Amino acid sequence: MNILDKIVIDKRKEVALKKSIIPISQLENSVLFDRPTVSLAQALRNSSSGIIAEHKRRSPSKAVINQNSSVSEVAVGYEHAGVCGMSVLTDGKYFGGSLDDLLLARASVQLPLLRKEFIIDEYQIIEAKAYGADVILLIAAILSREEIKAYSELAKQLQLDVLLEVHNEEELYKSIMPSIDMLGVNNRNLKTFELSLETSKTLSRLIPNDFVRVSESGISNIAAIKELQPYGYQGFLIGENFMKTDAPGQSATDFINKLK
Repeated sequence: MNILDKIVIDKRKEVALKKSIIPISQLENSVLFDRPTVSLAQALRNSSSGIIAEHKRRSPSKAVINQNSSVSEVAVGYEHAGVCGMSVLTDGKYFGGSLDDLLLARASVQLPLLRKEFIIDEYQIIEAKAYGADVILLIAAILSREEIKAYSELAKQLQLDVLLEVHNEEELYKSIMPSIDMLGVNNRNLKTFELSLETSKTLSRLIPNDFVRVSESGISNIAAIKELQPYGYQGFLIGENFMKTDAPGQSATDFINKLK
């Protein structure tokens, strides 16, 4: 069993427990539920850098990335740096994140916020909206076409942008539908954890132009972005590069200044 399968099994248990404790009606009554959302897809279309910066404490492939920087500090630093959006990991067991991180980021900045999570239930989409997200991530590797359709359509009803993540042609073909805003190509093979920008290059020609193309994982330098821009990528999700420094906001600022 690979890591993704393990995460999904644990996630199903976690969501079942949450549903038994906090009903959907309670989420829908939260203060942030009616907040107007900000479009990440639009921000990426209008940006020259296209950086989506992440808040990430740890990951299954790297034990600890950064346990010291507070979410608010990181979010404010990223906003000052001029990123297009911020990705906030809310998975606790494998990434050390939480929904509180999303709330804290939301209280600190006006940026579009992506809830980075393993979504396997509509409940998590309503939860994302209730905790101040503007965008949800759907991972094609763990969802059927029917689930992708149902989840992305629910997200659109809630005025949330949808970033759909794929790893190969098969996942891409089952995911192309009008309720998706952005197609993210993950350069990391989730089964082996190997990285290759070739994945983004190969899949770029199969992505229709209606979707904003986002490249994810393994983007740790300006050269990688310059290499991918000719393939039509407008968004670049940078996960560990900024977080592994003592001042993620400052390192994002330096990176974006160099990119210009």
